[in-house]
Amino acid sequence: MFTIDETAPVIVRLSTVIDAPLERIWALHTDIDAWAEWNADVDQAELDGPLLPGNSFHWETHGLDITSTLREIVPGQRLVWGGPANGIEGVHVWTFEQTGSQVTVHTEESWSGAPVDAAIEQLGRALQQSLTTWLAGLKSRAEQGN
Repeated sequence: MFTIDETAPVIVRLSTVIDAPLERIWALHTDIDAWAEWNADVDQAELDGPLLPGNSFHWETHGLDITSTLREIVPGQRLVWGGPANGIEGVHVWTFEQTGSQVTVHTEESWSGAPVDAAIEQLGRALQQSLTTWLAGLKSRAEQGN
């Protein structure tokens, strides 16, 4: 099981409760090519091949071109990706837990590398805001179907 880097200088953990079926939330979150439709911080995203560990996706956010590699997929429960971007090594873990008619989506991400060491507070705030926007967008889009 892949986890974030607990020794990284920047770690953000957030969660939200979404009032929508797990299947809908999982489908939205794993349709990487459609992220830009509901995530205001993603300019474009494209998965290379099927959603399988070892495959990569390319995406643009906040002016950065990023290539991430899928590390772990447990359908309906867990999605992990990571990789380097402009000197920052990121690991991103998503978990999905259904309780009744609601789903708790938990995200945690770690950033390490020289650019992070040089601007820990600034990059920590940036990651916090980005993940807040991501969760809000996912919640809003998933709940639209109700």
